[in-house]
Amino acid sequence: MKESKKILSKIYMVLILAFFYLPILYTVVFSFNAGRSLTRFDGFSLRWYERMFSDSNMMSAVFYTIVIALLATVISTVVGTIAAIGLSNCRKLVRGTMEQVNNLPISNPDIVTAIGLLMFFSMLGVKKGFTTMLLAHVMFCIPYVMLSVMPKLRSLDPNLADAALDLGATPWQALTKVIVPQIMPGIISGALVAFTMSFDDFIISYFVTGNGVNNISILVYTMSKRVNPSINALSTLIIGIITIVLVIVNVIPMLKDWSEKKAKEKAREAEKTETAIK
Repeated sequence: MKESKKILSKIYMVLILAFFYLPILYTVVFSFNAGRSLTRFDGFSLRWYERMFSDSNMMSAVFYTIVIALLATVISTVVGTIAAIGLSNCRKLVRGTMEQVNNLPISNPDIVTAIGLLMFFSMLGVKKGFTTMLLAHVMFCIPYVMLSVMPKLRSLDPNLADAALDLGATPWQALTKVIVPQIMPGIISGALVAFTMSFDDFIISYFVTGNGVNNISILVYTMSKRVNPSINALSTLIIGIITIVLVIVNVIPMLKDWSEKKAKEKAREAEKTETAIK
């Protein structure tokens, strides 16, 4: 009975993984297809990558997507982290109320947020384009950063900052040398979520863009109405960028932990050597 359950659980896991990753694998494989068919593989070729890199519209969309995603990530991470730290020092009632308000943009349908931003920018007379898209991305990324940072702040000792101040640290030193290093995993997690959300956003970007400013999601949407294998190459590029970001974010902490572990081992060996000499 137990063996059959194990087999069923493994089959279930394989089916789940296949459901998620087979479409990605299909896209990557057919991005190297020599022919135009999206169902028949006619041989290996870099034809669609060459066409993608020679297409000014595609390269412009890639440029705007990466620039806006990076700027939105940096701005929303800084603003969201500062807001979360300030919110953690508020009274319980105020903190709870503001946390619920912060969760509204997350639970709100994207189409409602998009229409609201469109009307807001129109009311202010702001010309739609790069600036409006960047502001919109910063707006919807901040709640995700705060949501990632707040649990780390709750786990900290509430007297930690006061202890640093009592030991002679300035408020800035207490923030940068004591608080921020403790919540850095939450900050990195929030930044990663913000980058991913900004990078692949479509609905909000579609409503607030203008003046020829398109991101990859909008471009793929316009290309999907006609058979164009360059979509596979562009999608593979997106997959590659997201994978690289994930690897960097996960590998850097591992390397840091490994270097700290090695440093501690060397310190212990040095202590043992000194003790043996004495």
